[in-house]
Amino acid sequence: MSARRTPVSRRERPAKPALSREGIVAAAVAITRSEGLDRLTMRRLAKELDTGAASLYVYVADIEELHAAVLDDFLSEVEIGSTEGDWRERLRALLDSYRAVLFEQPSLARVALVTRMSGPRYLRAVDAALGLLVEGGLSEYGAALAVDQLFLQATASAAEHGTRARMPDADRQHEDLVAEIDAAPAEEYPHIARIGRLLVAGTPSGRTKWSFDVILNGALATPSPEPE
Repeated sequence: MSARRTPVSRRERPAKPALSREGIVAAAVAITRSEGLDRLTMRRLAKELDTGAASLYVYVADIEELHAAVLDDFLSEVEIGSTEGDWRERLRALLDSYRAVLFEQPSLARVALVTRMSGPRYLRAVDAALGLLVEGGLSEYGAALAVDQLFLQATASAAEHGTRARMPDADRQHEDLVAEIDAAPAEEYPHIARIGRLLVAGTPSGRTKWSFDVILNGALATPSPEPE
């Protein structure tokens, strides 16, 4: 006969830690780092925390709010406060750091494109950027308009290039695009036929720097409208 299983009193089992918003977000961040944002669901998170999915909604309203909280946690890695270079170089360094964080998590970059971000880490980055823009000579409203465009461009760039970097057939897709550009008939697409290869010329970092300069130079040269 097999040995009888010794029952374990429920009182002797280790107590589950109490749920909290901080604990829920920390667990969600851990899942995102190890499995990716696409695997982060309320059901998966509840299983990790040994609770029911319904219990999580006491602390986060929905999956979109959870994604925003996870995103803000990742933004703690953004490097802020560099003292090297002038205001423009420090601003570029801040945005490059922000873009690099999202590049490593392209799913979060896509979330950032459609989520109204307001977490403390995001606000810290925006606050630093606003200070640099005002230091560079923009009016307060001009800085507010410019910071929106700069972060939007950085987010979109991270979402695009971060996603492509993880696509197994990214090189083939690029080659197909180049072939399609080369084959474009001049009678239908005269401008593409003439300068089409320039559409895919340059490096991502070079294009990113150009976009940064376009937005910033345009903001400096364009009078700020009156706030409505």
